[in-house]
Amino acid sequence: MTVTLDRRVAAEALGSLILSGVVIGSGILASQLADGNDAVALLANTGATAAILFVLITALAPISGAHFNPAVTFVIALQRQIAPLHAAAYILAQIAGCWAGAIVAHAMFALPLLQVSTHDRSGLSQALSEGVATFALVLAILLVSRARASAVPAAVALTIAAGYWWTASTSFANPAITIARAFSDTFAGVRPADALGFILAQFIGALLASAMASYLMPTRSND
Repeated sequence: MTVTLDRRVAAEALGSLILSGVVIGSGILASQLADGNDAVALLANTGATAAILFVLITALAPISGAHFNPAVTFVIALQRQIAPLHAAAYILAQIAGCWAGAIVAHAMFALPLLQVSTHDRSGLSQALSEGVATFALVLAILLVSRARASAVPAAVALTIAAGYWWTASTSFANPAITIARAFSDTFAGVRPADALGFILAQFIGALLASAMASYLMPTRSND
């Protein structure tokens, strides 16, 4: 059965909202419970994020493809698997959903709903980390979806979980999440000035991943 565009866009918005709420909300609770131990807080944040990614992708992929990420949607559009106008609708829904998720997270912890992050994540190494993290994520999605589509939820969850610990930026790897986190002055936040570099690096990483996937697996055949 064909899923209408409005339902697909709604699924992207809902998934993005829940994902953002979990990323930011788990960061808030983790920092409260960790009593200043950032390693413990990051570990808790990692587990919650990976868990919800697996659930959301499994639940919503049959409806919208479960992108929840403008960089992913952009690459899928470049590959002509989604129409440009539909991709634009997805991206707007993802950004709005992630921003709404930040507000929900703030509300759950009785924090000011509207915030601007002061969390310094400046420097070339941080932006480079985002390019690398997004490259790894998009490459995993593209290659695993061709090799074994049913494994994509686990592949995405595990790639992000690993990225939290092997990148200097803790692997945002998502422009919509980055925007939301710029408006959350919490453990998961990023200053708006730094977010711009993150977003640019994320799209570059996604494009490089698309090129690499096309080189490694130019067709869906076994040739």
